[in-house]
Amino acid sequence: MRQPFPPLYAILDPEFARLPLENLGIQLAEAGVRLMQLRAKRLAARQMYDQAAQLNQVLASRDVTFIVNDRADIAAMTGAAGVHVGQEDLPVEDARRICPAPRWVGVSTHNLDQLREADATSADYIAVGPIFPTGAKENPDPVVGVDFVRQARAITWKPIVAIGGITAEAAADVFRAGADSVAVIRDLIAAHNPAARAREYMAIAERTRLRRE
Repeated sequence: MRQPFPPLYAILDPEFARLPLENLGIQLAEAGVRLMQLRAKRLAARQMYDQAAQLNQVLASRDVTFIVNDRADIAAMTGAAGVHVGQEDLPVEDARRICPAPRWVGVSTHNLDQLREADATSADYIAVGPIFPTGAKENPDPVVGVDFVRQARAITWKPIVAIGGITAEAAADVFRAGADSVAVIRDLIAAHNPAARAREYMAIAERTRLRRE
Protein backbone atom coordinates (compact mmCIF):
# COMPACT_ATOMS: atom_id res chain seq x y z
CA MET A 1 0.00 0.00 0.00
CA ARG A 2 1.37 3.37 -0.95
CA GLN A 3 1.63 6.03 1.71
CA PRO A 4 -0.04 8.39 1.70
CA PHE A 5 -3.03 6.98 -0.15
CA PRO A 6 -3.63 8.80 -3.45
CA PRO A 7 -6.05 11.69 -2.74
CA LEU A 8 -7.87 11.48 -6.07
CA TYR A 9 -9.38 8.23 -7.33
CA ALA A 10 -10.38 8.79 -10.95
CA ILE A 11 -13.24 6.60 -12.14
CA LEU A 12 -13.03 6.05 -15.90
CA ASP A 13 -16.52 5.33 -17.18
CA PRO A 14 -17.28 5.39 -20.91
CA GLU A 15 -20.83 6.57 -20.20
CA PHE A 16 -19.61 9.93 -18.93
CA ALA A 17 -16.19 10.48 -20.51
CA ARG A 18 -15.82 13.10 -23.22
CA LEU A 19 -12.64 11.42 -24.54
CA PRO A 20 -11.57 7.85 -25.33
CA LEU A 21 -10.59 6.30 -22.01
CA GLU A 22 -7.00 5.70 -23.04
CA ASN A 23 -6.53 9.37 -23.92
CA LEU A 24 -8.28 10.41 -20.75
CA GLY A 25 -6.10 8.13 -18.65
CA ILE A 26 -2.93 9.55 -20.17
CA GLN A 27 -4.06 13.14 -19.53
CA LEU A 28 -4.92 12.38 -15.92
CA ALA A 29 -1.67 10.50 -15.34
CA GLU A 30 0.31 13.43 -16.71
CA ALA A 31 -1.62 15.70 -14.31
CA GLY A 32 -0.42 13.55 -11.40
CA VAL A 33 -3.37 11.19 -10.81
CA ARG A 34 -1.99 7.92 -9.45
CA LEU A 35 -5.15 5.85 -8.87
CA MET A 36 -7.72 5.05 -11.56
CA GLN A 37 -10.54 2.56 -11.99
CA LEU A 38 -12.31 1.22 -15.03
CA ARG A 39 -16.04 1.22 -14.36
CA ALA A 40 -18.13 0.04 -17.29
CA LYS A 41 -21.44 -1.40 -16.16
CA ARG A 42 -22.86 -1.72 -19.67
CA LEU A 43 -19.93 -3.40 -21.39
CA ALA A 44 -20.06 -7.09 -22.22
CA ALA A 45 -17.35 -9.27 -20.68
CA ARG A 46 -15.20 -9.31 -23.86
CA GLN A 47 -15.48 -5.54 -24.26
CA MET A 48 -14.62 -5.07 -20.60
CA TYR A 49 -11.59 -7.32 -20.98
CA ASP A 50 -10.35 -5.47 -24.06
CA GLN A 51 -10.85 -2.06 -22.46
CA ALA A 52 -9.10 -3.12 -19.25
CA ALA A 53 -6.18 -4.58 -21.18
CA GLN A 54 -5.77 -1.40 -23.22
CA LEU A 55 -5.92 0.83 -20.16
CA ASN A 56 -3.50 -1.31 -18.19
CA GLN A 57 -1.01 -1.17 -21.05
CA VAL A 58 -1.28 2.63 -21.16
CA LEU A 59 -1.23 3.25 -17.40
CA ALA A 60 1.19 0.64 -16.03
CA SER A 61 4.20 2.52 -17.38
CA ARG A 62 2.93 5.81 -15.93
CA ASP A 63 3.06 4.87 -12.24
CA VAL A 64 -0.73 4.53 -12.01
CA THR A 65 -2.44 1.96 -9.81
CA PHE A 66 -5.12 0.68 -12.17
CA ILE A 67 -8.19 -1.03 -10.68
CA VAL A 68 -10.98 -2.91 -12.44
CA ASN A 69 -14.50 -2.54 -11.08
CA ASP A 70 -16.51 -5.68 -10.23
CA ARG A 71 -14.50 -8.22 -12.24
CA ALA A 72 -11.65 -9.84 -10.28
CA ASP A 73 -11.11 -12.31 -13.12
CA ILE A 74 -10.59 -9.56 -15.68
CA ALA A 75 -8.32 -7.65 -13.28
CA ALA A 76 -6.12 -10.73 -12.87
CA MET A 77 -6.09 -11.71 -16.54
CA THR A 78 -5.18 -8.24 -17.78
CA GLY A 79 -2.47 -7.64 -15.17
CA ALA A 80 -4.33 -4.80 -13.48
CA ALA A 81 -3.24 -3.67 -10.01
CA GLY A 82 -6.45 -4.80 -8.38
CA VAL A 83 -10.22 -5.03 -8.25
CA HIS A 84 -13.00 -3.08 -6.56
CA VAL A 85 -16.06 -5.02 -5.43
CA GLY A 86 -19.48 -3.91 -4.30
CA GLN A 87 -21.88 -5.46 -1.85
CA GLU A 88 -23.47 -7.57 -4.60
CA ASP A 89 -20.17 -8.71 -6.11
CA LEU A 90 -17.70 -11.32 -4.91
CA PRO A 91 -16.94 -11.15 -1.18
CA VAL A 92 -13.58 -9.56 -0.41
CA GLU A 93 -11.79 -12.79 0.50
CA ASP A 94 -13.02 -14.56 -2.64
CA ALA A 95 -11.83 -11.63 -4.74
CA ARG A 96 -8.52 -11.82 -2.84
CA ARG A 97 -8.02 -15.41 -3.95
CA ILE A 98 -8.24 -14.25 -7.55
CA CYS A 99 -6.22 -11.07 -6.94
CA PRO A 100 -3.68 -11.95 -4.24
CA ALA A 101 -1.35 -9.36 -2.76
CA PRO A 102 0.31 -7.19 -3.88
CA ARG A 103 -2.80 -6.60 -5.96
CA TRP A 104 -5.38 -4.43 -4.22
CA VAL A 105 -8.93 -5.35 -3.30
CA GLY A 106 -11.24 -2.46 -2.47
CA VAL A 107 -14.83 -2.72 -1.29
CA SER A 108 -17.86 -0.42 -1.25
CA THR A 109 -19.87 0.12 1.92
CA HIS A 110 -23.08 2.03 2.51
CA ASN A 111 -23.73 1.70 6.24
CA LEU A 112 -21.79 1.13 9.44
CA ASP A 113 -22.50 -2.61 9.61
CA GLN A 114 -21.02 -3.09 6.14
CA LEU A 115 -18.07 -0.89 7.07
CA ARG A 116 -17.30 -2.95 10.18
CA GLU A 117 -17.49 -6.14 8.14
CA ALA A 118 -15.14 -4.65 5.53
CA ASP A 119 -12.72 -3.53 8.23
CA ALA A 120 -12.38 -7.15 9.38
CA THR A 121 -11.40 -8.35 5.90
CA SER A 122 -8.15 -8.10 3.96
CA ALA A 123 -9.52 -5.18 1.91
CA ASP A 124 -6.82 -2.65 1.12
CA TYR A 125 -9.23 0.28 1.27
CA ILE A 126 -12.90 0.90 1.97
CA ALA A 127 -15.16 3.10 -0.14
CA VAL A 128 -18.04 4.83 1.63
CA GLY A 129 -21.05 6.50 0.09
CA PRO A 130 -22.92 7.82 -1.65
CA ILE A 131 -21.87 10.97 0.19
CA PHE A 132 -24.13 13.18 -1.94
CA PRO A 133 -26.90 12.45 -4.45
CA THR A 134 -25.48 10.96 -7.63
CA GLY A 135 -26.73 10.30 -11.12
CA ALA A 136 -23.80 8.06 -12.01
CA LYS A 137 -25.40 4.90 -10.64
CA GLU A 138 -28.71 3.20 -11.36
CA ASN A 139 -30.71 2.53 -8.19
CA PRO A 140 -28.21 4.24 -5.89
CA ASP A 141 -28.03 3.44 -2.20
CA PRO A 142 -29.36 6.05 0.26
CA VAL A 143 -27.19 9.14 0.65
CA VAL A 144 -25.07 8.89 3.80
CA GLY A 145 -23.65 12.42 3.99
CA VAL A 146 -20.33 13.78 5.17
CA ASP A 147 -21.00 12.76 8.78
CA PHE A 148 -20.76 9.14 7.71
CA VAL A 149 -17.12 9.73 6.76
CA ARG A 150 -16.45 10.96 10.32
CA GLN A 151 -18.14 7.87 11.75
CA ALA A 152 -16.17 5.61 9.43
CA ARG A 153 -12.91 7.28 10.36
CA ALA A 154 -13.56 6.48 14.02
CA ILE A 155 -14.02 2.80 13.17
CA THR A 156 -11.26 1.93 10.72
CA TRP A 157 -7.62 2.71 10.11
CA LYS A 158 -7.89 1.44 6.54
CA PRO A 159 -7.81 4.11 3.84
CA ILE A 160 -11.27 5.60 3.32
CA VAL A 161 -12.40 6.55 -0.18
CA ALA A 162 -15.47 8.79 -0.28
CA ILE A 163 -17.67 8.43 -3.36
CA GLY A 164 -20.98 9.67 -4.68
CA GLY A 165 -21.82 13.07 -6.12
CA ILE A 166 -18.53 14.63 -5.03
CA THR A 167 -17.54 17.90 -6.68
CA ALA A 168 -14.51 20.13 -6.33
CA GLU A 169 -16.66 22.55 -4.31
CA ALA A 170 -17.51 19.86 -1.75
CA ALA A 171 -14.22 17.97 -1.68
CA ALA A 172 -12.64 19.97 1.15
CA ASP A 173 -15.49 19.09 3.52
CA VAL A 174 -15.07 15.41 2.68
CA PHE A 175 -11.32 15.49 3.31
CA ARG A 176 -11.82 17.38 6.57
CA ALA A 177 -14.22 14.67 7.71
CA GLY A 178 -11.42 12.12 7.46
CA ALA A 179 -11.45 10.75 3.92
CA ASP A 180 -8.09 9.74 2.52
CA SER A 181 -9.31 10.01 -1.04
CA VAL A 182 -12.28 11.07 -3.13
CA ALA A 183 -13.53 8.93 -6.00
CA VAL A 184 -14.90 11.13 -8.75
CA ILE A 185 -16.67 10.27 -11.97
CA ARG A 186 -18.72 12.93 -13.72
CA ASP A 187 -17.21 16.08 -12.17
CA LEU A 188 -13.80 14.89 -13.37
CA ILE A 189 -14.06 12.96 -16.60
CA ALA A 190 -16.92 15.00 -18.09
CA ALA A 191 -15.12 18.27 -17.35
CA HIS A 192 -14.00 20.42 -20.28
CA ASN A 193 -10.40 20.02 -19.06
CA PRO A 194 -10.12 16.85 -16.94
CA ALA A 195 -6.40 17.38 -16.23
CA ALA A 196 -7.00 20.86 -14.84
CA ARG A 197 -9.91 19.59 -12.74
CA ALA A 198 -7.71 16.77 -11.41
CA ARG A 199 -5.03 19.24 -10.35
CA GLU A 200 -7.73 21.28 -8.60
CA TYR A 201 -8.82 18.25 -6.57
CA MET A 202 -5.27 17.37 -5.61
CA ALA A 203 -4.53 20.94 -4.53
CA ILE A 204 -7.66 20.89 -2.35
CA ALA A 205 -6.52 17.61 -0.81
CA GLU A 206 -3.05 18.94 -0.07
CA ARG A 207 -4.36 22.11 1.59
CA THR A 208 -6.96 20.24 3.63
CA ARG A 209 -4.61 17.47 4.73
CA LEU A 210 -2.07 20.03 5.97
CA ARG A 211 -4.73 21.70 8.09
CA ARG A 212 -5.98 18.35 9.36
CA GLU A 213 -2.49 17.36 10.50
